[in-house]
Order: sequence, then C-alpha cells, then structure tokens
Amino acid sequence: MKFFVDTAEIADIRDLASTGLLDGVTTNPSLIAKSGRDFMEVTKEICGIVDGPVSAEVVALDHETMIKEAEVLRKLADNVCIKVPLTVDGLKTCKALTDDGTMVNVTLCFSANQALLAAKAGATFVSPFVGRHDDNGTDGMDLIRDIRLIYDNYYFDTEILVASVRHTVHVLESARIGADVMTAPPKVIHALFNHVLTDKGIEGFLADWKKTGQSII
Repeated sequence: MKFFVDTAEIADIRDLASTGLLDGVTTNPSLIAKSGRDFMEVTKEICGIVDGPVSAEVVALDHETMIKEAEVLRKLADNVCIKVPLTVDGLKTCKALTDDGTMVNVTLCFSANQALLAAKAGATFVSPFVGRHDDNGTDGMDLIRDIRLIYDNYYFDTEILVASVRHTVHVLESARIGADVMTAPPKVIHALFNHVLTDKGIEGFLADWKKTGQSII
C-alpha cells in the first residue's frame, strides 16, 4: 500500500520524505490556506520534494473552468495530479484529462456508486473519505470494502486512495482490505512507528549495553 501524506506543510513533507516511506502528497484548498503560503508556490515546492503524485485541487465548479485551471496546474511539474470533485462536471474533466495522459484524483467520494462512476471516467485515483463517514455514525471502512469488491469485479485500473484517515486503525484496515493508497496527516503516519514494547525493548538493550562499558565509536 502506498503512503501519501495529507498536508501542505513543507517541513513535515521533507521529514517524511527522508524516511523513504513517502510515495506522494495530497493537498486541498483548506490545507494550502492553513499553510499561509501562495497556492502555486507551495504546490511547485512540494512537487520538487517527492517523486510521486502530488494532488493539486481545482477550485472551479464548472467543466470549462476546471479544464483551464488544470492546464495551469499541470504545468507546475510532471508529477502534478489534478484533483477534481466527484460531480458531473468533475467527472467530465476527469475523462478529458486522463484521455490526455494527465493523472486525476477524484475526491469527495462517499458511496460505492460514486466510486464506480469515477472508475468509468478513467480516474487515476478515487478518494473515499472514511473519517467523515465515521463522524456520521457509519463505518467508513465498509465503503472501502465495497469499492475494492467492485473494482476487482471489473478489473478497473483506478486506485483506491483512502482519505480522511483519522488514526492508525484506519491505516491497518485499509491495508487488510487491499486499498492501493492511503493519505493521512503527518501525526497519523508518525503514530505508526509507536509501540510500547518497542520502547521497552530499546530501554532494556541500552541498559544492558551500558553495563558492558563498551562503545561502538
């Protein structure tokens, strides 16, 4: 499963990229606004840090303007992935862009039927939001299971990009189900490293090593 980080904070992206575990980045207008920086500038900088896809979202709602915005965004770098909403106009834009060889991430997916439409429109990625389903009292991971089943039934190439990931259990369940990608805030990815037994093991090794009075360097 590929790991994308969901942020526009350059320091966090550089830190995670240095681990060799980061496969891409997702951004959106809200994350860019939170960073307090220029949209085009920060997107281009992110594209220079990671080799994988960097999702840059259009803000128009009509097909014609989405295409115009996408033309500007995809000139920033070869690894820009245009992000469009799961609407009629968004899918029209998706079809036009993917037919032209541009990566497209169809976002704000909340049903398996919507995911089916995104795949038929040729989406590179579809982003179902699991956390927001959980917020409304339903199991967001059930949506991932349904999409995985449908995509496998028809051999769709569209990758399932699990979004709105809130905690490490979402990551674990995504991997169990067979999602292609998950995108999470930096704090969730860092939490994957943590286990109390790892900490205790390191503590014990260091205590034993100290008793030897030796040094490696």
